[in-house]
Amino acid sequence: MSAARPLLLVGAGGLARECLAALAAVEQAGTAPYTVLGLLDDDPARHGTPVDGTPVLGGSELVDEHPDAAVLVCTATSRVPDSRPRIARRLGLSDDRLATLVHPAASVARGTEIGAGAILLAGVVVTAPQRIGRMVVAMPQVLLTHDDEVGEGVTMAGRVALAGGVTVGRCAYLGAGSLVRENLAVGELSLLGMGSVLLEDLPAGETWVGSPARRLVRRPKAVAR
Repeated sequence: MSAARPLLLVGAGGLARECLAALAAVEQAGTAPYTVLGLLDDDPARHGTPVDGTPVLGGSELVDEHPDAAVLVCTATSRVPDSRPRIARRLGLSDDRLATLVHPAASVARGTEIGAGAILLAGVVVTAPQRIGRMVVAMPQVLLTHDDEVGEGVTMAGRVALAGGVTVGRCAYLGAGSLVRENLAVGELSLLGMGSVLLEDLPAGETWVGSPARRLVRRPKAVAR
């Protein structure tokens, strides 16, 4: 049996905590490919503090001090939907350095291709073989069905459900509990708000909310007189 590869997690927020729990579940299942060295975060206030018992070693530049370690980028925010690919580019991380994490309680159809750096948490269901892009995050209870295609860096919050034949473009962010009708396209860098029901294509770069989902138009703030 090959030795477990050392692992660094970049980011010390909520997603990192969920990934640590998933890694513990993988280890408990007896299939652990990684040994966690610690977390890296660019907020100096976090340095030297533990996150669920795992130390924050310092800033993300420390990846260069551990060239043999795999790296799991654990950031997810609708404010910066392309944060993970952006961090990977900044740190010069090739795909062979990106760790991939699938919780043992996820149900993934045989033949599914999972890209480097992807994270699939507990309860994720993939019902038929498909391609899940690099650095995708699927949070608990996400449902992907037949002929879906999820692009690089997409974030799907908890209980997102895609009907069949849905295409999700690069670095889109789908909020918790959102639903997407079959054969639709979700454009790259777009945002679908939590609880929304998408019944038509969502153009790239736009924010849609509601049921049925419509484009969110932000009105300028009134100027005090």
